[in-house]
Amino acid sequence: MKATFRHCVTSLMLVLALLPLAAQAERQLLDQVVAIVDDDVILATELDARINTIVTRLQAQETTLPPRSLLQERVLDQLITESVQLQMAGKMGMRISDNELNETMGSIAGRNGMSLEQFEQQLASEGVSYRDAREQIRNELLTSRVQQRQVGSRIRVTDREVENYQQAQQAGGGNTAEYRLAYIFIETEDPSSDASVQAARSKAETLRQQIVEGRDFRAVAVAESDASNALEGGDMGWRVESQLPSLVAPVVPDLMVGQPSDVLQNSSGFHLVMVMEQRGGEQQKLVQQNRVRHILVQPSDAITEAEAEDKVRDLFEKLQNGADFAELAKAESDDTVSGSDGGNLGWVNPGQMVPEFEQAMQTATVGQIEGPVRSQFGWHLLQVQERRQKDMSDEFRESETRQTLYQRKFENELQNWLREIRDEAFVEFKPGHAESSNTEAANIDENAS
Repeated sequence: MKATFRHCVTSLMLVLALLPLAAQAERQLLDQVVAIVDDDVILATELDARINTIVTRLQAQETTLPPRSLLQERVLDQLITESVQLQMAGKMGMRISDNELNETMGSIAGRNGMSLEQFEQQLASEGVSYRDAREQIRNELLTSRVQQRQVGSRIRVTDREVENYQQAQQAGGGNTAEYRLAYIFIETEDPSSDASVQAARSKAETLRQQIVEGRDFRAVAVAESDASNALEGGDMGWRVESQLPSLVAPVVPDLMVGQPSDVLQNSSGFHLVMVMEQRGGEQQKLVQQNRVRHILVQPSDAITEAEAEDKVRDLFEKLQNGADFAELAKAESDDTVSGSDGGNLGWVNPGQMVPEFEQAMQTATVGQIEGPVRSQFGWHLLQVQERRQKDMSDEFRESETRQTLYQRKFENELQNWLREIRDEAFVEFKPGHAESSNTEAANIDENAS
């Protein structure tokens, strides 16, 4: 249970929210500014809290720590990138209400088989206060929402791509094995320079040899990797073979657990991957479908986030008082396609909906109005009208394939976008804090080229 919990809340453990400061004179407060990022500042207390949290986590994992100065540089760059995203969220009028935050905290606790009180105790044992955890989750929800809006709009998965992918999978025979991967990326500073390419290649080969000789892969990732997940020891989580990034897909099935791959290259640099754990699995053909309808209220230039939330709660009350769902959807839903049909989304397969909607749909009682539910699209009220079990293997594979291809493109495009906003931000480092190397990693998917 504890190991599972640690894995589920790794992202939660990565960052602590700003710690409250005692009232101090203006000069004392300014003395603690580490960097100015556009209209925001990063404080020494914030930087120290982040570093201490990461150190605690890495020590618990028995991962060798890099020098404090290197860790400070990497964490500061991470804080800068997050600050830019949170400021973007503010300018877009995004906010996370206390109700939504409470529901999210309860959901996290529930997924780990805990009550909120038990969850708070577990966080305390990990060195994180419940208040800090709430604020960190709030920030993570905001940055995720910004990323979905800014990056998701750039991505399109075509029917031809889905067809080609499925044909390639069929030709390879398919596999339901799952792998927990760790990853190291060494960026080529100037891809047009042979000397720069050779220097990056040499570094990657040297690191691989050190790992072969016994150096911990996760420690190398923390100290040397240019990937955005370096401070997590390069952990990529569990992936089925069909969801492996295409650069590593040919090599991962042949790796032994704990064996580093050969150095892999694409246009952005050089890569190492290691299988940390492996497990088998059977893909079920019989799936539970939900026939569902919804009403969507979207924040926009004409309606703020708070007004949208108030409106959807008012609609929920009307439904509870007997209003007709279909008529209300036609009149009020911002999803014009489903709204014109009384909010009907038809029979929905697992994985078709965004996570927040999916979770509410799967746990809903048939016939009951659920919500409000906040997703990247806005505020939803939903009603599951019917459930059934059906063999939808072909449709399910297509949906899964489309999501796999979308996620590959999203991960790659996200790294490009993070570099863009980091490069465009105004950043002023205060004395004693040199500018970081700003080496956000490209995704290991060969589509990065």
